[in-house]
Amino acid sequence: MRYRRLGKTNLEVSILGFGASPLGNVFEECDENEGIAAVHYAIDHGVNLVDVAPFYGITLAETRLGKALKGKRNEVYLATKAGRYDLREFDFSYQKILSSIDDSLRRLQTDYVDLYQLHDIEFGSQEQVVNEAVPAIQAVKKSGKARFVGITGLPVNYLAAIAREVEIDTVLSWAHYNLLQDEINVELVPLSKELDFGLMNAAPLMQRILSDAALPVWHNASEEVKALQPRLLAICQAYHVRLSDVALRFAMDHPDIATTIVGMCDMKTIQENVAAVDFVIPDGLLHELEEVIAPFKNRMWFEGRPENNIARKQ
Repeated sequence: MRYRRLGKTNLEVSILGFGASPLGNVFEECDENEGIAAVHYAIDHGVNLVDVAPFYGITLAETRLGKALKGKRNEVYLATKAGRYDLREFDFSYQKILSSIDDSLRRLQTDYVDLYQLHDIEFGSQEQVVNEAVPAIQAVKKSGKARFVGITGLPVNYLAAIAREVEIDTVLSWAHYNLLQDEINVELVPLSKELDFGLMNAAPLMQRILSDAALPVWHNASEEVKALQPRLLAICQAYHVRLSDVALRFAMDHPDIATTIVGMCDMKTIQENVAAVDFVIPDGLLHELEEVIAPFKNRMWFEGRPENNIARKQ
């Protein structure tokens, strides 16, 4: 395993992070015992960042992760979130954030988390996020229930705008650095260097487009982008490698992103993902993939409030 500094936190985190959303049956049914075994395998092979949220499985992922971390809590940096609780249930109020940490700690069977994050801030009003939610997570940090605090979301330029306004330790951006997207480089990467917040990347497989797994029915990508999957798979098959290995290794190689978080809950996936840390992308393969992807590069969908979806900067 390799490690990078998570900004001003000075935590040395594994370049591969364990995304615990599948423990909540987000993609399909996850066997609890196998999910727990997958967490243990990850820890035993050097993965030291685990990311979860109350939203994943409507508290199921946190509950299962709490079971998995019994006796192993001190071997990982544990991150959870607040503010999003269901597909359309958001509450970024000061009091809700304060009560949410206690609920999460109970499910996770611990008395603190290493990182407490506001979940998908684009769904809240900017005024409430800045004036209530951020002060609330800062109060949680001051209380000792969280060591560090951060924000997460999809619209990458909005994350940058908020990071300029408030005092945070980390930013988690999802789906904006992978083979299909590189918009994280435009504003957020330079800002992370300027302000020294830890930058994390999630969804490097673009919610399975960059893998051989079936896409979830709720996937929001355009049909054109989804249709790239079989074409990219065919190119990788000609090189006798797996698309997901290429995509994951590509994402983990970004020198300014501390960790790349991948969702997993079964032994096969965690074993493959750990192996991808040492995977070597064959010469010429990235060029072939990029030629196919180029007409569809950075075709991102938007989520959250319209006023928070800041347009791509050229």
